[in-house]
Amino acid sequence: MTPNLLILGGTTEATRLARAVSEAGLKAVVSLAGRVERPARQPLPLRIGGFGGIDGLSRYLTDNSVTHLVDATHPFAAQMSRNAIAAAARVNVPVAALSRPAWAPQPGDDWQHVDSIKGAVRALDRPVARVMLAVGRMHLEAFAPNRQHFYLLRLVDPPAQKLPFPRAEVVVSRGPFTEEDDRRLIQQHRIDLVVSKNSGGTGAYAKIAAARSLRLPVLMIGRPDLPERRELVSPQQVLDWVVHSGTDLGV
Repeated sequence: MTPNLLILGGTTEATRLARAVSEAGLKAVVSLAGRVERPARQPLPLRIGGFGGIDGLSRYLTDNSVTHLVDATHPFAAQMSRNAIAAAARVNVPVAALSRPAWAPQPGDDWQHVDSIKGAVRALDRPVARVMLAVGRMHLEAFAPNRQHFYLLRLVDPPAQKLPFPRAEVVVSRGPFTEEDDRRLIQQHRIDLVVSKNSGGTGAYAKIAAARSLRLPVLMIGRPDLPERRELVSPQQVLDWVVHSGTDLGV
């Protein structure tokens, strides 16, 4: 069977994988959720929009003769990842995740760990502070109860709706970012606290390194729990997995 991949994308790692797959001459489609107005350019055919849950993704895999499903979504796109695992099992398509190793505290870091967005909201029930809120557009409304703070938001697209905070500033920018730039941004806005998901990887790490250098605390949100799945950490590992999992290129 000739390989035909569906790559669930939206991350820097997914774009790197798409480039590697294209250079290897494999057939594949990159699927994006459509939450970003200006998605990064891909070297493969692009599909934008949801599938309609497990049933819809199962139909897509079958109707398009997909041989391998690669989940290269953000580590916090938990529902999509759960759907991918369930749909692949239903129609007997091999599935693997292209995963970023989680960040770990380094000497000089001052982290407070919470296990969820809700945990971060509870932790911000505290006196007024100037907060860099690096959780993405989809989660901003969850922090509305803590209206006492000033929030610095860095978003890929301008917010489509009124922000749920009376005091906030939005910086529209796309990573990866440098530690020097993030240190300057944090100092410019006199930030007291950085709130971040533990996204892992290098593209979003600059704010963590900048907070360390400035001796600022970080409220670190842990990753959601997911069912067991095959975890791969590089595009080459994904290509090796495809080659050795029952296609015409493998054994």
